[in-house]
Amino acid sequence: MGGESAAWACGCCEADGRCLAPAVAAAAAGMALEEEGLRLLQSVKVKIGEAKNMPPYPGPNKMRDCYCTVNLDQEEVFRTKIVEKSLCPFYGEDFYCEIPRTFRYLAFYIFDRDVFRRDSIIGKVAIKKEELQKYHNRDTWFPLQPVDADSEVQGKVHLELRLSEVITDVGTICHKLATRVIECEDLPIVNGQCDPYATVTLSSPSRSELKKTKVKRKTNNPQFDEVFYFEVTRPCSYNRKSHFDVEEEHVEKMEIRIDLWNASNLKFGDEFLGELRLPLKILKQSSSHQAWYFLQPRDNGKPNKPVDLGSLRLNVVYTEDHVFPSQYYDPLRDLLLKSADVEPVSASAAHMLGEVCREKQEAAVPLVRLFLHYGKIVPFISAIANAEINRTLDPNTIFRGNSLTSKCIDETMKLAGRHYLQVTLKPIVDEICEVHKPCEIDPVKLKDGENLESNMDNLRQYVERIFNAITKSGMSCPTVMSDIFFSLRESAAKRFQGDADVRYTAVSSFIFLRFFAPAILSPNLFQLYPHHPDPLTARTLTLVSKTIQTLGSLSKSKSASFKESYMATFYEHFNEQKYTEAVRNFLDLISSSGRKDHKSIEQPIVLKEGFMIKRAQGRNRFGIKNFKKRWFRLSNHEFTYHKHKGDHPLYNIPIENILAVEKLEEESFKMKNMFQVIQPERALYIQANNCVEAKDWIDILTKVSQCNKKRLTTYHPSAYLNGHWLCCKTSSDTAPGCTPCTGGLPANIQLDVDGDRETEHIYSLYNNYRTKLEKLQEACGSKSVYDGPEQEEYSSFIIDDPQETYKVSKQILAAVQTLELQHAQYTKNKFKRTKYGSQEHPIGDKSLQCYITQNSGSSTNSV
Repeated sequence: MGGESAAWACGCCEADGRCLAPAVAAAAAGMALEEEGLRLLQSVKVKIGEAKNMPPYPGPNKMRDCYCTVNLDQEEVFRTKIVEKSLCPFYGEDFYCEIPRTFRYLAFYIFDRDVFRRDSIIGKVAIKKEELQKYHNRDTWFPLQPVDADSEVQGKVHLELRLSEVITDVGTICHKLATRVIECEDLPIVNGQCDPYATVTLSSPSRSELKKTKVKRKTNNPQFDEVFYFEVTRPCSYNRKSHFDVEEEHVEKMEIRIDLWNASNLKFGDEFLGELRLPLKILKQSSSHQAWYFLQPRDNGKPNKPVDLGSLRLNVVYTEDHVFPSQYYDPLRDLLLKSADVEPVSASAAHMLGEVCREKQEAAVPLVRLFLHYGKIVPFISAIANAEINRTLDPNTIFRGNSLTSKCIDETMKLAGRHYLQVTLKPIVDEICEVHKPCEIDPVKLKDGENLESNMDNLRQYVERIFNAITKSGMSCPTVMSDIFFSLRESAAKRFQGDADVRYTAVSSFIFLRFFAPAILSPNLFQLYPHHPDPLTARTLTLVSKTIQTLGSLSKSKSASFKESYMATFYEHFNEQKYTEAVRNFLDLISSSGRKDHKSIEQPIVLKEGFMIKRAQGRNRFGIKNFKKRWFRLSNHEFTYHKHKGDHPLYNIPIENILAVEKLEEESFKMKNMFQVIQPERALYIQANNCVEAKDWIDILTKVSQCNKKRLTTYHPSAYLNGHWLCCKTSSDTAPGCTPCTGGLPANIQLDVDGDRETEHIYSLYNNYRTKLEKLQEACGSKSVYDGPEQEEYSSFIIDDPQETYKVSKQILAAVQTLELQHAQYTKNKFKRTKYGSQEHPIGDKSLQCYITQNSGSSTNSV
């Protein structure tokens, strides 16, 4: 009954000899595509709204101080602010991240802060990865589920089973099961540590036998490689081998169970990490079996009592992009990039995308990123803006609607103007959010003890400071924004020659109304503040934003534009000509064509900061190389760390001294999410808080140092410990690296755009709205043939040249159809070569059923 381990996926031929040459050829084509550089890119955008009806605290106060975390499986990647004294906390926070690893669940935990003990978990929402599309971009109330050790599992285990006949010394035969626990991956870290071990249990209705591995210290990817033997059947006489028969019914009821535990020093006992149960009947067709499995929650046999823990409102947008190599997108990308040169622009591929999408914002986001990446955003926006201005009849309504032009300019300002906002507004916004000066000027809303005049003075000071910061920031305005504003100003002045103010209002409607005012109102959405402001601060920011918006509008009767009488009264202070002149001068400066571009390179721009853990660098020869928590700060000048936020730096690395930034292998220090900043003399080893933070830091450090002349081409992926490099075993600490450096990221610290990914997004939009694109084609034919009134179903389309529009739409559909066929072929090939039970595709969840379906024709591999 012995034999080699069964394969988990078919090769060219099945076990019965049937050839699968065509399938292999298709799979080979798919594999060639992978080798050419196909990428799977994942991202998630979450709006955490509010929780409601949470259970009261079991004390006299009954209120709770709660916060919410976002987790990939059990790894926390984001945390909201704490909302105090509420059972229905409102968070109103947005979170976006690129997901750098595989995951099974996107989870949300609600915690109750406890000053004296560890924060307690109230409940959780866990959404399986394959179910995320069900809730795509919809506000959904999720019931909070209870959290216990039996349900909090993650990770996978690699296992081998082998059933063998054994002849005893007395000539009898018995059957023994060899169970080899090879390794585990991605086990959860419990209370900051993971010291795992496994128990292996063979059980049946009449017996239970347990064995245990050694404990592996300080790792959540333990290598066990231990084999345990169990006697499956009783010895029987070997006198007549033909009489021997496996106790079939007995084996059918047996199962092997693997339990993973964290060896804890606490008095409460070891923590459960996950389990796997396998019936021995999987060895019925083949005597050996080896595969990877997802660990599962423990079934303790107790019925779950329904508990009402409240609910959480979420809006989740999960995106998974299969991005082909760049040449696959050439036809569609070329159509898009020449949009600015198409006459009329309404017949261009980019403009048609805006026509067919349900929301203009859907089209604007990938279009702006694509055109920015290829340096063609200014001519494109100039073309569509000029067309919109020429269709506008009243200068007072210029750019008032949510047109493609407006959305594209909004998105451009948000991307290109991020650091401009940081330099201009962040210091004052931080002060408003942290100092909490009373600024309420509505007499009805004044609190006891507050003085109206004092509050108005506080608010006036904030408005003055922000107004001065904005109107003096003209030389810091990004060039791309200034070029767009120049184009708007010229087009508007040419169209409405009798209106002297339109050259200003065309620009102010964007820079004040759609850029500065929204950033002041919601600083968390513009990366000016990490969390949604508390109600008192939000009210102050609302009042400041309203005043700044009115100051920038240049309307002739500004006080009358306020609905509230108290705002009109407050604004009287700003009804002076000097404010109008300051706005006009600012608008002139940011929309002038010959403006010199001062990048304020002498002024440090903070790119990223936060707490991380670093290892001592060994600058002191006899110092202890321990790990310490430090506040890290990256600017366009230097990378520093401090003992606390705001302290003098303990150490600084000039940007020009960063030779490479790379991941550090986990085995170096048995720590996850580590990376290294390589300098001329040594490397700084740093541990980020989670995988998302680690990726963010590596990306931004790489980008800001990409143009350094002495950047390395090779590096050591492991640390230098105990007199040698762990990766290549070289003893010299100055030995050249043994692995090629990663890189190829753009050096532009303001904008990192993946052009191929954005083209893939645009293809997806065209494909989703293909029916509407075909309607647009029909409308072109109808308008071209019948020169009469438009049919009602076509009236929403802007068609200035039916023949040109029809020609371009036909080219779009052809490019979309080609990409659709390539995606379908890739999906088909991927399914054929997926090996369930491999390290990349463990068995568990829904994959077991996929495995059975895929292998239904092969009896030797059936489960």
